[in-house]
Amino acid sequence: MLISPFDIPSKDRYKIATGTILPRPIAWVSTLGADGTPNLAPFSFFTVASADPFTLLFSCGHKPDGSKKDTWRNAEESGEFVVNLTNQATAEAMNVSATTFPLGVSEFAVAGLTPVACRTVAAPRVLEAPVSFECKLTQIVEVGSNAVIFGAVQMIQISDAIYDGKYVNLAAMQPIGRLAGSGYCRVTDLFEMVRG
Repeated sequence: MLISPFDIPSKDRYKIATGTILPRPIAWVSTLGADGTPNLAPFSFFTVASADPFTLLFSCGHKPDGSKKDTWRNAEESGEFVVNLTNQATAEAMNVSATTFPLGVSEFAVAGLTPVACRTVAAPRVLEAPVSFECKLTQIVEVGSNAVIFGAVQMIQISDAIYDGKYVNLAAMQPIGRLAGSGYCRVTDLFEMVRG
């Protein structure tokens, strides 16, 4: 079947993208609002932009009323954010934090998570997350109705339980990935292929 993306509605393009480009890692982004309220939300349009300089990116959209999502607005106003990674142990809390709450409500409190001070940014990290990347905003590129938000990593907080100073233990980390709809996956079946 051939499909021109120009001939189908945006909703159908989204379904094809999220149903085929998977599993997707999840950026569990924490920011600090201008009023001092910590904000936390997951984004599955997320990846590494560069290892040198170490830069991450995630894509963020608008609220149903057309205004910028809190994460976008907070990152833009403060110039910083934290990308926390989620895993099996934090999956339920991450899902709760995906709910749209009124301005001024902290997803940390609603999801039962612990905000912890970072070393290089004012936004808090998630204590329960196995990995947190403290980021300084480098640029925002608007693509259609979304913003691709880039951040240069300033500090990495990684659990001793998953990192030995050289390698990340994936079995201990128990990462999860985003699928389509309400689907997620566990990384439990690993295999290796040696390049010739």
